Amino acid sequence: MRLSRFTALSSSLLLGAVLALTGASAAQAAETAALDYVALGDSYSSGVGAGSYDSASGDCKRSTKAYPVLWKNANAPSSFAFTACSGARTGDVTANQLGPLSAATDLVSITIGGNDAGFADVMTTCVLQSESTCINRVNQAKSYVDTTLPGKLDSVYTAIRGKAPAARVVVLGYPRFYQLSGSCIAGLSEGERSAINGASDYLNAAVAKRAADHGFAYASVVPAFTGHEICSGSAWLHSVNWLNIGESYHPTAAGQSGGYLPSFRGAV
Repeated sequence: MRLSRFTALSSSLLLGAVLALTGASAAQAAETAALDYVALGDSYSSGVGAGSYDSASGDCKRSTKAYPVLWKNANAPSSFAFTACSGARTGDVTANQLGPLSAATDLVSITIGGNDAGFADVMTTCVLQSESTCINRVNQAKSYVDTTLPGKLDSVYTAIRGKAPAARVVVLGYPRFYQLSGSCIAGLSEGERSAINGASDYLNAAVAKRAADHGFAYASVVPAFTGHEICSGSAWLHSVNWLNIGESYHPTAAGQSGGYLPSFRGAV
């Protein structure tokens, strides 16, 4: 008798637990499906370097392999707007990308600030000129990050919050580009690679600080990309590509799916 009652009680508790978990999962799925998601930003969000570009996006080069699309495909939100654009600066976001935002928007993602800080020019200088010139250009970019970029980020973040007052906003950073003492036997010096990595950390710190001050979530991609930098032997970033210069120093499709997507998913 006692054994039968114990078995019945155990079965009831197990059934209750299963139903509770199933209900929670269903509720979570329903909540995700009800999301209205807008993806903003620059080439790291549009997916430059990942290939499979939507021809309708033109020079913005929005990829079907970019993390916003991958997240959308996995979670089926009720609406999805993808306005991120290659080459975008903070002013481009406020001028051209915020149209889909509204009071109904639940989720926003963005990478921005790298183009304002002159990332492309830094890399061009470092590839083509001397180490001392490279490091001087890196220091100029860091000075810009100190003096000018915070105000530009404030303008973007304030505009996003004004148009989407209830949204969870996830600001994603940029990877470190080089594994130091790695497999590369040519190209930039270790001093140049170290300076570029330091500049990326510097930019990320500034972006994270401004995001936090606006109440936004910040998602670092550095941990996910560790072991997959240029010179790692398993790079998720394109090195300089003279045949397709625009894809240089951008994430590959693996960098979007293995680096940016899980970082974004964790912040969401």
